[in-house]
Amino acid sequence: MEQLITPQLVSLDVDLGAGASDVIEALAAQVVAAGRAGSVEELADAAKAREALAGTGVPGGIAIPHCRTATVTAPTLAFARLTNRADFGAPDGPADIVFMIAAPEGAGNAHLKLLSSLARALVRADFTQALRDAQTPDDVIALVEDATSGVDVKQPAPAAPAPAEDTTTTEAPRRRVVAVTACTTGIAHTYMAADALAQAAGDAQVDFAVEPQGSSGVTPLTAEQIAAADAVIFATDVGVKDQSRFAGKPVIRSGVKRAINEPAKMIDEALAAASDPNARRVEGDADASAGAGAGDNDHVGKKLQRWLLTGVSYMIPFVAAGGLMIALGFLLAGYDITDTANEILATNSLTNLPAAGDHALFDSAFLYYVGALVYLLGSWAFSFLVPALAGYIAYAIADRPGIAPGFVMGYAATQIGVTETNQSGAGFLGGIIGGLLAGLVAAWFASRPVPRWLAGLMPVVIIPLVSTLVVGMAMILVLAKPLAWLNEALVDGLNGMTGGSAIVLGGLLGLMMCVDLGGPVNKAAYVFAVTGLSTTGALDPGSSQSKIMAAVMLAGMVPPLAMALSTALRPKLYAPAERENGKAAWLLGASFISEGAIPFAAADPFRVLPAMMAGGVVTGAMSMALGVTCVAPHGGVFVFFAVDNVLWFFVSLIVGTLVAGFLVTALKQVSYSKQAAETADEPVTV
Repeated sequence: MEQLITPQLVSLDVDLGAGASDVIEALAAQVVAAGRAGSVEELADAAKAREALAGTGVPGGIAIPHCRTATVTAPTLAFARLTNRADFGAPDGPADIVFMIAAPEGAGNAHLKLLSSLARALVRADFTQALRDAQTPDDVIALVEDATSGVDVKQPAPAAPAPAEDTTTTEAPRRRVVAVTACTTGIAHTYMAADALAQAAGDAQVDFAVEPQGSSGVTPLTAEQIAAADAVIFATDVGVKDQSRFAGKPVIRSGVKRAINEPAKMIDEALAAASDPNARRVEGDADASAGAGAGDNDHVGKKLQRWLLTGVSYMIPFVAAGGLMIALGFLLAGYDITDTANEILATNSLTNLPAAGDHALFDSAFLYYVGALVYLLGSWAFSFLVPALAGYIAYAIADRPGIAPGFVMGYAATQIGVTETNQSGAGFLGGIIGGLLAGLVAAWFASRPVPRWLAGLMPVVIIPLVSTLVVGMAMILVLAKPLAWLNEALVDGLNGMTGGSAIVLGGLLGLMMCVDLGGPVNKAAYVFAVTGLSTTGALDPGSSQSKIMAAVMLAGMVPPLAMALSTALRPKLYAPAERENGKAAWLLGASFISEGAIPFAAADPFRVLPAMMAGGVVTGAMSMALGVTCVAPHGGVFVFFAVDNVLWFFVSLIVGTLVAGFLVTALKQVSYSKQAAETADEPVTV
């Protein structure tokens, strides 16, 4: 197995700057120079992105920036002992000991165990002091190798028995606490938190067991350990796997970093919760989002954003699979297949088939038949858009007990309020409202204290049943007509948009697609477009919904293509790693992957983002003005067969790319020229 750390990766008594970004960039360069990664930029960006989630500084003057990224070719440790401490967000101040942990996307389990074992050693004062006393890089390497020789979390030793002569007192039964720790990468903080809690529990004479849910594998707590526990601690930055095992237990929740900084306090809080009949308990708690795992202190807006984005993320596979199959069905059989697909399926015959419709690739009975079946598969997948959105919004709020009522409310939203003029019912608006209500009601019921014998039935029977009944009746009796009316008004408003109003909408959607390049605003515009495709008539060429889809897709393609163009036009304005990213951005942009521009925006947001937004506005407005339509929700230029007015599709894309590309080049050129002038004015030192 390749060595994790070499002398070339060790820096002793160096000044790398006072900021975390400076240190990360220096260590990333060290890793690349050692031949362990391909791009300084990509490695540094990945580590900085992890740092932005939560500082990696821990008490004792230690920092552990870390990441997993494809640019890393071998699991690697880079070490720096700083003369000028750098701030990594630790509660007790800046760090002088810094380990960068760089793992490739497909790191082997054995390597990940070694990396996590090192992270555990960093909570030991004797280990960190030895690092400060090390005289040579070889001394550091020897310490690391010793630290990574074992990987198991040590449980606290049982309390010493009472002295034999003390027969007048009765020893109180020991309290029991179990914990789950998990961070976003599952390499460092997961295991440091586990060890910190174990040590604090030992000091408090508490029986303790912990389940680190990390990248190197999970050894789950046993059913006996969970059943015997008086309370549970969830110190996680991501969702707790199989959380229902802990149903009914008093729970203390936090991010993983708090368990490192305040382990004793969390143990005390868990013991207090065990004695409090009104303490929060594990059963679909409103903060138990499977995809979030943040602490209890998030404000309402942050929670709402997290819930909605969870629903969207789980909905996207239905969008991609269903939408692309619909587009492929149109390619093989033409747009007229929407009227005859069910009839063809019923007859299950290749004879007496109607002629292929518009946009069919070949005039072939067999391909027409295949196209009909592919279209049906896609339309069935597409019909899950609103139920999946609602179901996983509820799941994000209430965990597994919210799934059933959420899916039912999503389906109900497509059925209630259906009329001859509104075949979509309450639509995606009803799905969002139904999912939120289902999740909140399920979470509320889950938080009610119940006898231990009833706890096991709550998440699988009682909560889904009661939540579905309560929210379902509210949807049918109270919310159905208003939501259906609102959805119908929205669709009618879109269908009635012409001229200036359509152009304004296209420009606004183009702006939203380029504001945060795959973030919440981008996702909001995208969801607006794809859920519109699920409404009746939206797949007809020329519908307002298909125009919106085209504007959104085109605008989302602009940022990567514009950055690729800029790096090709003026390569000297960009670092070597950025020029390489620019080459890849051509394909990413053509495939409608807006995230291809993120590395550029992260490095220079004040020049890149305004230029991208300008290009997005131009593209979205032109697309709407020129009547471009698209019935495929993804695929970029590769689904041209699902586009009407395909010439203007490419014209809109090219013009927007040119606007954004030339603008960002001009902005960067001004900065480059100013820096060159300042350099020229500096005195020459001999």
